[in-house]
Amino acid sequence: MNIDESAYLAEPFRIKVVEHLKVTDRAYREKAIRASGFNLFNLQAEDVYIDLLTDSGTSAMSDVQLAGLMMGHQAYAGSRNFFKFEKTIKEIFGFKNVLPVHQGRAAENILFTCMVNKGDVVPANSHFDTTRANVEHNGGRAENLVIKEAYDTEKILPFKGNMDVARLIGLIKKVGKAKIPLILLTITNNAGGGQPVSMENVREVSKIARENGIPLFIDACRYAENCYFIKTREKGYESKSVKEIAKELFSYADGCTFSAKKDALVNIGGCLSMNDDALFEKAREMLILIEGFPSYGGMACRDLEAVAIGMREALDEAYLKNRIRQVHYLGAKLEKAGIPVLLPFGGHAIYVDVKKFFPGIQQREFPAQTLGVELYIEAGVRGVELGTCAFGKFGENGELVPPELELLRLAIPRRVYTDRHMDVVADALINIFKRRDKIRGLRMTYGAKNSLRHFTARFEPI
Repeated sequence: MNIDESAYLAEPFRIKVVEHLKVTDRAYREKAIRASGFNLFNLQAEDVYIDLLTDSGTSAMSDVQLAGLMMGHQAYAGSRNFFKFEKTIKEIFGFKNVLPVHQGRAAENILFTCMVNKGDVVPANSHFDTTRANVEHNGGRAENLVIKEAYDTEKILPFKGNMDVARLIGLIKKVGKAKIPLILLTITNNAGGGQPVSMENVREVSKIARENGIPLFIDACRYAENCYFIKTREKGYESKSVKEIAKELFSYADGCTFSAKKDALVNIGGCLSMNDDALFEKAREMLILIEGFPSYGGMACRDLEAVAIGMREALDEAYLKNRIRQVHYLGAKLEKAGIPVLLPFGGHAIYVDVKKFFPGIQQREFPAQTLGVELYIEAGVRGVELGTCAFGKFGENGELVPPELELLRLAIPRRVYTDRHMDVVADALINIFKRRDKIRGLRMTYGAKNSLRHFTARFEPI
């Protein structure tokens, strides 16, 4: 008899240290969310039982990473930890020049300040919130060119995060290549449901970029997860290692921004990498101005060591297999219960399609924010709204124009929670789904008129 050995596989690690979680009752949570202005960002983290607000900076570091922190060689200039960090980044990404930064949005700020001028257009498959904000801060326009199928949450495609190359060609013809300082590909596509980008699509976008003399940059936050999807979904890559796939993927680009808080399994850190020496010199001068000296870039040197170690750990395919499996475990439970979720399941989060969850709540009543509030009250679980508050735009008449998708993201930290925690999340959402017709939306009482209003907005029940 043949036995499927994968049936015996659990997490490829064991728990060495535990952290106490505060358990609260419903009355406590109702009081806490009201005091927060019904904004989950304003909650005190200790009042959250299962925190799925973000997978950024919330990973559990390994014993080797923690030991690496004790090997921090703290120096303003020339720390040995920097040289290990630089060597690791160059080995995996392959770019000539590396600048450390404290997190991804700092890399975006430096890159776009150096490259984007007023009136420029920056195309991407999808810009996430800080990416779009940094483009707009420098006077540019962020243009999302993800394939149209990305907006159909029920459509099953292996690479739903791809850029629409026909639309990219059309945009270049329309605005002129002189007005496009760079093209950006986000892997995986966070704003589009954590969906991966295929190697074929990367090659096609790279070809268009090089034919028009436009630099191509990768937003590499979740590059390891994206490369794992290429290995498991794209023909011709089954026998290649994730590291080999990453090497090929980055070879098609001119540089990358990277938040190490995702696929380097650390709490802080990142980098800006590129091949262009002149751009590097310009970026390095700005780094010194706003981040720090080029051999630490806003991080303590011990964090450089943790990033270098975590970069290699994240390429471990046993880890990646389990990581993706846990995300899909939660998604499968929700889908089986009839809860509308974005399909196929992505790499770092499950996204609830709140338009379908709350068909009776209009987008101007912030249904995704409403579901996030209800989930916290129900079970102390915190997700994040990626809908009208986060991605809505103001029209010429001053009214908030809602985005195509209205999503609640449940981002799962790496190596932090067990499947039993995922059961709690699923059960809570199922209970809310059963009483969804009785739930009303929210009214915004305060909201900044910029791309990052969701961090500070306040609401009240309608």
